[in-house]
Amino acid sequence: MIATHKIETIRFNQDLIILNIDGNERIIPLDKLSSKLKSATEIERGMYKISPSGYGIHWPLLDEDLSINGILRDFAK
Repeated sequence: MIATHKIETIRFNQDLIILNIDGNERIIPLDKLSSKLKSATEIERGMYKISPSGYGIHWPLLDEDLSINGILRDFAK
């Protein structure tokens, strides 16, 4: 399987998600990205799975999925 994107790190700082995708850092306010992630606990936010292809991120405890292509499109630098 060919990876679409390389998701290197995912971390949270209060109401921000900080993603390192393809070597570029993106800092995104959670209220602009996902109301589920904004209201989630630290444990819920920390339990995620990155798709093997690098297509997206899934939070099973929240039933939330984010597309990396959508993030890159909507939050371009």
